[in-house]
Amino acid sequence: MTWQAEIDELHLRADMARQMGGPESVAFHKGRGKLTVRERLDILADPGTFAETGVLAGKATYEGRELEALTPANSVTGVVKIDGRKVIVHGGDFTIRGGSADGSVADKSGWAVKQAYSLKLPFIRLLDATGGSVRTFESMGRTYLPANDRVLDTELLQMVPCVSAVMGSVAGLPAVQAAMCHFNVMVKGTSQLFVAGPPVVKAGLGIEISKEDLGNEDIQVRTSGVVANLAVDEADALAQVRRFLSYLPSSVWDMPPRVETDDDPERRDEGLLSVVPQNRQRVYDPRKILEMVLDRASFFEIQPEFARSRITGLARVDGYPVGVMINNPRFLGGSMDKAAGEKAARLLQLCDTFHLPLVYFCDEPGFMVGLEEEKKGIVRAGARIVSLLSLSKTPYLCFLIRQAYGVAGGLHYRGGTAMYRRFAWPSGHWGSMHIEGGVTAAYRREIDSAPDPEAKRLEIEARLNTLQSPFRTAHAFAVEDIIDPRETRPLMVDFVRDAQRVLPDLLGQTSRIAYLP
Repeated sequence: MTWQAEIDELHLRADMARQMGGPESVAFHKGRGKLTVRERLDILADPGTFAETGVLAGKATYEGRELEALTPANSVTGVVKIDGRKVIVHGGDFTIRGGSADGSVADKSGWAVKQAYSLKLPFIRLLDATGGSVRTFESMGRTYLPANDRVLDTELLQMVPCVSAVMGSVAGLPAVQAAMCHFNVMVKGTSQLFVAGPPVVKAGLGIEISKEDLGNEDIQVRTSGVVANLAVDEADALAQVRRFLSYLPSSVWDMPPRVETDDDPERRDEGLLSVVPQNRQRVYDPRKILEMVLDRASFFEIQPEFARSRITGLARVDGYPVGVMINNPRFLGGSMDKAAGEKAARLLQLCDTFHLPLVYFCDEPGFMVGLEEEKKGIVRAGARIVSLLSLSKTPYLCFLIRQAYGVAGGLHYRGGTAMYRRFAWPSGHWGSMHIEGGVTAAYRREIDSAPDPEAKRLEIEARLNTLQSPFRTAHAFAVEDIIDPRETRPLMVDFVRDAQRVLPDLLGQTSRIAYLP
């Protein structure tokens, strides 16, 4: 006698569960241009590495002792490998009750979080689910009191990389989970994200609105910044998830992973000598600078369509992963508005949490001024990023490539004892404020009392402009070194190599700037 009959029954039930919501429901789902959760997992994982947990979880009906039907749980979870490293994954199955959070048979999501927490492994959510449903009241025979026990989810953000991919219409608790991560992405045309959908909006506010107008990429990627990146299709979204994780360690207890590179660490790009125009009124393409100094094709931009006055992302220098940010003079002159401050703060927190050196190419004209920014709370946003930088311990390197003015310009600098290095290009100029605007305030009486106020203003500006040479600052050792811009990459490589001596002492939950959504 063997247990073969029971093994056959096991396989039968597992096969039934893998049918998900059934052929009609799956066909409807795919007819909307979407993949099933199992197809998504096949694309996400290294081939053949998905090890599922809880495949049999579901609602079974019996005819006597014989299984009649099995409705599987409306989510799939388990362990995959990505680039050979283990990752915990949980995906909603929209083909079964719309993947609704309170329609689940078992708490697979909670299991996944606990596994990521206990094993110290990265965690990915593939979100294609609604939140609560009033249908649940009828099946329960009562209502229930909502409770949010997200302690482990929040602690997980301080321990391992967490990623959310918005793969369909996501509302309620899954919408909050979409933001409880270090990186998220949504799919153009087939993804929407909102706290509550159009029927709830109509009931609460009497407003008719489509789910696209309520929470598509224009709202969540470009306007609110709740979602970092936009993918052209689901395969692209999953590729972005894989790429983001490739820069990060499996946990805060591991060193960031280095990859082999054939890019010459001593490379000196001639284009750096002229990339910043001598005419200060002219702008330039900051992405060209990144291409000329980072490992080739290594820059992964985060939030490219939000807060466009600052460019942020992850990259590699001599194969080592780093965080990168640079001002973008093509938008708001590169100045820091509230959105750009939030964007920079998130990158700083990410680097500090996972011990990535941070490289900043500074061309900061200052905080964005004006009534609209004051209404948004630019002062508080500025105070927040000043505080975060002051508390950060990750190695920090700055190249002053053009401007550094005011409090925002001061963010290029970090005091204290944490590893920090700074270089300036000859194109650099800086101060408490721009001379052109500051003269009117500082010399108002002298200008107003002059026979020709405009001529007096221009005279004072010309006098002060003679003091703006970066070499004068260097003579006072108020900036360490002015460099040939072509030396940027070799100096950056040297910094990142030196940082490897410092990073082991930072491993673990040592960040003082907790990563919160």
